[in-house]
Amino acid sequence: MPTTTIVRAPSGERLDHLFIVDLVEPGSRVLDLGCGKGTLLKMLVDRKNVRGTGIEISEERVYDAVGKGLSVYHGDIDEGLSYYPDHMFEYVILSQTLQQARQTVLVMKEALRVGRYLIVSFPNFANWRARLQLLLKGRAPVTKNLPYQWYNTPNIHSLSIKDFRLFAPEQGMRVVKEFFVGSKGRVTRWPNLLAEHGVFVLELTTAGEDQ
Repeated sequence: MPTTTIVRAPSGERLDHLFIVDLVEPGSRVLDLGCGKGTLLKMLVDRKNVRGTGIEISEERVYDAVGKGLSVYHGDIDEGLSYYPDHMFEYVILSQTLQQARQTVLVMKEALRVGRYLIVSFPNFANWRARLQLLLKGRAPVTKNLPYQWYNTPNIHSLSIKDFRLFAPEQGMRVVKEFFVGSKGRVTRWPNLLAEHGVFVLELTTAGEDQ
């Protein structure tokens, strides 16, 4: 099955990963939900000396991550994070995981219960290539960014950057920073149309403040 194509820097590293590594403070406590083989978590451990933990539902990927020397556990994030106390982490990460979660709101609220900041990245289903395919062909889009057919996609939710910008404040979450990636690198204008992936840093809205 194909994997999502994500823009990479000249070094071969993913641009969204580099953005996340840059913003995480050295020595922080980090929880990576749906961490896969641990590529991002390994970068954070090596470059920012974080105290990192990962959760991954695929046993094979857990073994790969543990083989990198990481602390990664087999688990389903849709079942919640009740085994972690409040405010245990500075950062909780959902990198290319949110659109595959069944319990979206639960996962995000649990993440911001156990962490100060939530970092979310996801593919933008409103990218112009996807829109054009749907308009001209009348079929579910298949692009380099969204390489799956409708019947074998792991993505449960199809969301756009505009969708997420509206969704976050409705859930009592404030966007602290945002970063967008297109086919040729960082996108700074019209991200809902041009970006293929969005990265958001969220925190809880202060109690009593307008949402």
